[in-house]
Amino acid sequence: MNRRSALRPALLAVSGAAVLLLTSCASTGGDGHRTTDGRASHWGKDMGAPEASAFMKVALPGSATEVKGAVQINPQEDVYLLSFVTDEKTAVGVAEDLRPEQPLRTRKQDLPSPTDLFGHLGLAEPQSEKGVRWAGVCPPCVGDNRRSGVQWIEIHLLQLDSGTTRVYIQAF
Repeated sequence: MNRRSALRPALLAVSGAAVLLLTSCASTGGDGHRTTDGRASHWGKDMGAPEASAFMKVALPGSATEVKGAVQINPQEDVYLLSFVTDEKTAVGVAEDLRPEQPLRTRKQDLPSPTDLFGHLGLAEPQSEKGVRWAGVCPPCVGDNRRSGVQWIEIHLLQLDSGTTRVYIQAF
C-alpha cells in the first residue's frame, strides 16, 4: 500500500467530520447557524455560480444550462456549491478534470445526507437521488496545483434522461 492510499481513509474521515462540524451548529432562524462563540454562518449575499466556479477552478461548460451556485460563509471554512445540467460526456470530463484517485462510482442510496446545502439552490441533495455517481478528492493530496486552496471537492453526477446529466459540485 502506498502512502497516498494509506492516507485516503484518514482524509475522508477528516473531510466528513469537517462537513458535519459546519452543519451541526444550532440554527439561528433559517438563514444561518450560530457557533458556540456566537458567530453565525450564512449564505453569501450576491455570491453564486461565478464565485463558486472561480474558487473551485471549474470552468462552466459552454453547453451548461440551469446553472446555480452559492457560497455558505462559515466561521472556519466556507462551503462552495455549483450545479448545472450538461451532456453526459461533458459531465464526465468535468469529473475527470478534478483528478480523483478513484473513478466515478455509484453511491449507496441508503446514506443519509449529512447536510441540506443543495436545498438552498432548490435542488434535492445528490445523495438522496437514485443512481447518482460520485467522486471526491483532496486537491493538494493529488498534487493539483490549480486547486491548492481547496481542501476537498466532491462531484455528483445524476443522469436526468438519455441526453442530459445534472452535475453537483461541493468544495471547501
